Amino acid sequence: MRHFTYRTLTELQQATEQAGTKHVFFEPDPKQVQAVLARPVTVGGMKVGNSIAIHPMEGCDGDLAGSPGELTIRRYERFGRGGAKLIWFEATAVREEGRANNRQLWIHEGTLPDLARLLERTLECHREVFGSADDVLCPLQLTHSGRYSVPKRILAYRSPSVDMRFGVPADYPVISDDELERLEDDYVAAAKLAWRGGFRAIDLKVTHGYLLFELLGAKTRGGRYGGSLENRTRFMKNVLGKIRAELPEMMLCMRLGCFEGVPFVRDPATGEGVPLPYEIPYLHGIGNDPNDPMKEDLTEVKQAIGWFKDWGIKLLNVSLGSPYFNPHIGRPFEKPDDGNYESPEHPLIGVDRHFRIAGELQRTFPDLPMVGTGYSWLQVFAINAGAHNVANGNITFYGAGRNALAYPDFARDAIEKGVLNDKQVCRTVTFCTYLMRQKHNEFGQFPTGCPPYDKEVYGPIIKDARASKPKTA
Repeated sequence: MRHFTYRTLTELQQATEQAGTKHVFFEPDPKQVQAVLARPVTVGGMKVGNSIAIHPMEGCDGDLAGSPGELTIRRYERFGRGGAKLIWFEATAVREEGRANNRQLWIHEGTLPDLARLLERTLECHREVFGSADDVLCPLQLTHSGRYSVPKRILAYRSPSVDMRFGVPADYPVISDDELERLEDDYVAAAKLAWRGGFRAIDLKVTHGYLLFELLGAKTRGGRYGGSLENRTRFMKNVLGKIRAELPEMMLCMRLGCFEGVPFVRDPATGEGVPLPYEIPYLHGIGNDPNDPMKEDLTEVKQAIGWFKDWGIKLLNVSLGSPYFNPHIGRPFEKPDDGNYESPEHPLIGVDRHFRIAGELQRTFPDLPMVGTGYSWLQVFAINAGAHNVANGNITFYGAGRNALAYPDFARDAIEKGVLNDKQVCRTVTFCTYLMRQKHNEFGQFPTGCPPYDKEVYGPIIKDARASKPKTA
């Protein structure tokens, strides 16, 4: 179904009013867009040169050892030249068993030189265009993919609806407290390697259903890492404390899932997403209202953010949902990837949810810089919404994910022109996700990018992925 039919900002603003979305507004003046998004931001004592961020966007294009590949380097060269001053480096596994795919980046002694060169090349490309990279912040996101690890799922706890969605057997074990304690030290070791490689900021990935995010929602888990919120944040507290002790100058950041929602599946009759059955009270995940988990309750989220701030977090990236079981929540889209469900709501509802939750959290913690998500569906008008949110204290950084793959120069155009090129913006038709889900080549993973707007590179890749896909897949 086609939703985005708006030719002017006025038409889009009228649509938000008709949809009843109360948190989606736009700055109409291009000069104001330029001025607002060009504002520098102080993060942990560092002056970041503008208010535009690129989210950690995985390309699934590293080598099997975990080093960046040619396409990884190309992507970050484009990001470096693009003008954003916060370039958030993608999910990088702290253990081989924690990789989400065979080509995900993985930090260890063998890959450290290549990761260091990737960082330096990104900054070098920025300097080539803008003269200096002293005001560019590049956190490296550290991750363990938990139940989405390959080849073996590693569960933090048993979540009945999520287990049902992925067919997890009833007797499948969860990771032990002792193994989690050992994993804490792997995060610290990864942070120390990152520092040696030139990274001066690291991010704990606590979102999208991965291991640390599952721990945050593990209300029904026993032991030291489950049950109470104190226990469910223990892993993060311990890791942050250990890193601060070992690397007192390292900037600590976090990408945090602030509303999980419930798993959705495709209704074969309508093609739309429908929620799997769930019990009330819903005692799973984080940010869900236990009496209506389709809605948010940010009580625990706010408590956790307060603690994370006390434990050293200087920058928070606000995320929602899981791309594995409710992608319309995390990234409102125009068209689903092949085989997935059509959005069960107008994408403006999803954009409003992002802005509402991020705005409430940013206003609760005005001295903790936050990065906002959920803008790409707004297409050419995304920067107008970003400028409004930044100007009104609803967020500190306007962040772009999919649009950065389609249009790596978007930040430069936003600041130099106050408008985006309509022929380059992401249309949220999800070809990048389609590629990410394809596993049937010799590496067990196709690389992902933007076939519509990066045709020379990704056009042949998606053609190959479609032509070679097994009929039963």
